[in-house]
Amino acid sequence: MDDHENALPQPSGWDHAHLTVKAAISALPIAGGAAAELFAAIIAPPLAHRRDEWLQGLADGLASLEDKVQGFRAETLSRREEFISAALQASQSAIRTHDKEKLEALRNAVLNIAIGRTPGEDEQAMFLGYIDTLSTWHIRLLRFLENPGKFATERHVRTDFTIGGSISQVLEQVYPELAGRREFYDQILRDLRARGFLNSGEDVLHVMMTSSGVLAKRTTETADRFVAFISSPTSQ
Repeated sequence: MDDHENALPQPSGWDHAHLTVKAAISALPIAGGAAAELFAAIIAPPLAHRRDEWLQGLADGLASLEDKVQGFRAETLSRREEFISAALQASQSAIRTHDKEKLEALRNAVLNIAIGRTPGEDEQAMFLGYIDTLSTWHIRLLRFLENPGKFATERHVRTDFTIGGSISQVLEQVYPELAGRREFYDQILRDLRARGFLNSGEDVLHVMMTSSGVLAKRTTETADRFVAFISSPTSQ
């Protein structure tokens, strides 16, 4: 596909929704007209921009899959109800966020669904909901805990402890923004554990242990499926 073929038409359904919301706001008593103008001037343009960027990114991603995944054809997706449902769920989440890492996770999830590289349909819907509700830091810590050694190597963090060390020591060096924010990332750990993503106890980040213990994988099989679900389908 060339760039012209990938360009998306402006979907009229969205324009109708915009007009419907604006009309509904206008019908409100007292401040209705002013509120409608505020919606039109401030909310609608960035909303449309987010929609267009998201849809164009999906179109580009599907075009790339056609080049890289043998036998894949994007036009067949319109006949797959589970894909349409998942794409709509992901699109709603995408329009609600400006965070690039979450948008990338949502896009990767939809592309993985497109080529059938996903868990079961129910878990797939659950995972899409997790992307919506979890923060970027939840996703970063989950990736870190899946393979602490990889991150330590990439960031040149020393892990040859002579008298023992802790996972939190490595974490705060891999992500200096978390230094001194134990309460913050401990809460993230509790959130991840509540979703069945971690296989270790409450205080595992702060227990003194050997280098091999610090660098050990701490995620469950469910977490591993989630991380694969939000990772690029062409890099797996």
